[in-house]
Amino acid sequence: MSADPPAAEQLDVGRLRRIVLVVAILNLSYFFVEFVVALVAGSVSLLADSVDFLEDTAINLLIFLALGWPLARRAAMGKAMALVILGPAAVAGWEAVRRFSEPLAPDVVPVVLASLGAIAINGTCAGLLTSVRHRGGSLSRAAFLSARNDVLVNVAIIAMAGLTLWTDSGWPDLVLGCFIILLALHAAYEVWEVSEEERLAAKALAGEEID
Repeated sequence: MSADPPAAEQLDVGRLRRIVLVVAILNLSYFFVEFVVALVAGSVSLLADSVDFLEDTAINLLIFLALGWPLARRAAMGKAMALVILGPAAVAGWEAVRRFSEPLAPDVVPVVLASLGAIAINGTCAGLLTSVRHRGGSLSRAAFLSARNDVLVNVAIIAMAGLTLWTDSGWPDLVLGCFIILLALHAAYEVWEVSEEERLAAKALAGEEID
């Protein structure tokens, strides 16, 4: 006999809460690793990616806290998460502007090793979130999109390291910072759209006029 709908929904919520808590812990732990390596290696893109681990930590902790909230309140939190995603983009942009006049080539070996570790962490997080990304509305979608994009960023950082080794230039590192900004903008847009759909759905359920 299958569980009745309320019981099944409760199981789904409990599973989602456990998953996002594990993902938050993984992201917070690796932030410290990548942040230190970025400082030692002198990599702007890796520094921006380490800040992104803090963003993922915040998103997943907020999901953990916000589950069970009404649809309208969840939609508002989803829009807040879209703005949170822009944080790492702002950090990357500032670092790019600050070093634009004198781009220095980062130390390639620690950048590659840190990026391989980041791929393992982000890939694990994306895999965990895949099965539950539609269970928490815009919040869980924000977490999944961020983890998925992070894997792409880490692959790009490794490619950047190879290009840096070939050219002995800091420009690939700065260009990658712009790539991270574009990914963040796209993810923020997608999350904002989903949260807007939730807002309209909440108004419809309340019998209010949809604008």
